[in-house]
Amino acid sequence: MNVIIIRYSEIHLKGRNRGYFESVLIKNIKTVLSGYEYTFTKNTARYTITNYSQEQEAEIIDILSAVFGISSISIAKQVDTDMEQIASACISLSHTSGTFKVETNRADKTYELNSQEISAKIGGSILASNPKLRVDVHNPDWIIYIDVRENKKTFCYREAIKCVNGMPVGTGGKGVLLLSGGIDSPVAGYMMAKRGMSLRALHFHSYPYTSALAKEKVITLAKLMKKYCINLTIDIVNVADIQTAIHNSCREDYMITILRRFMMRIAQRVADRIDASVLITGESLGQVASQTVESLVSTSSVTDKLILRPLIGFDKEEIIAIAKRIGTFDTSIQPFEDCCTVFLPKSPVIHPKLSDVVRIESALDIDTLVEQSLSNIETIIL
Repeated sequence: MNVIIIRYSEIHLKGRNRGYFESVLIKNIKTVLSGYEYTFTKNTARYTITNYSQEQEAEIIDILSAVFGISSISIAKQVDTDMEQIASACISLSHTSGTFKVETNRADKTYELNSQEISAKIGGSILASNPKLRVDVHNPDWIIYIDVRENKKTFCYREAIKCVNGMPVGTGGKGVLLLSGGIDSPVAGYMMAKRGMSLRALHFHSYPYTSALAKEKVITLAKLMKKYCINLTIDIVNVADIQTAIHNSCREDYMITILRRFMMRIAQRVADRIDASVLITGESLGQVASQTVESLVSTSSVTDKLILRPLIGFDKEEIIAIAKRIGTFDTSIQPFEDCCTVFLPKSPVIHPKLSDVVRIESALDIDTLVEQSLSNIETIIL
């Protein structure tokens, strides 16, 4: 019988709390596979999926490979822990040429043969079935893996498909991700979801100053991120009126700094509504004028929420590499303007003094502008 083996890694370190992390991981697995027919079984440090459609096997593997908390997956043959059945399964998995070795994990310590003895016997059976094969324990062309479990069942397989690891989403608190249409913020969200954080996305747009396609681009990005985030909701806020007010009443070089302070105020209000503890941004130190230390201090000062910046020490090449790997890069580089390009100053302030920022933005009716933006929030459940 073919089975899909699911393994976790970091959860092993959780001691007495491991049951909680496992329960969340199992819930997430069942959520992402809600549209499929299968049987799920929990084993010691392993889960198995059986009775699934073979035609859907590749789809199921692709879905599970993006679930945080899963370290690897194997497509295996499950047999009774009997040497003849194990040998038959391993022979069916063997290639017809090249060099090989057999690696055995014996979780069932009561079984009469140890790991080395099992590997030797099964290797001999494989050689007997095809004399053209050769054993090479140091640099084989391929490997047959045998996993003898405590329930008197054994798994035989050829490979362990590496997955995303991390912690199950839902075990690391809740955060509001400021999701722009750029490369960085989806990567920042991915990295926090990998640490088990549940995300709520928040996007700021400036229609009619920016195209409606810019908003659609961000919705597409959020849909791509949902693959990793399990469930994802995006709140969309129009800040065109705020930008107009800043343009009319404040110094041009401080426009971006003041706009980002408004974003943080709005983000805090959204976080309070959903009981989220932190705000998450894709900022990288020194990447642009709004991401100098002084600018970040100014931005942070308007909220009492902890602001997580998982990319703060990354360079652009490192961020792009992750964006390509998680599938968001091609969408992020589509040439639609975001709200930060509206009324863009020729020379934005790079090292703003907080006292100057507070004085300059005092010309605005801050509370009213924030309330007006929040009153028109659009919520999309993906």
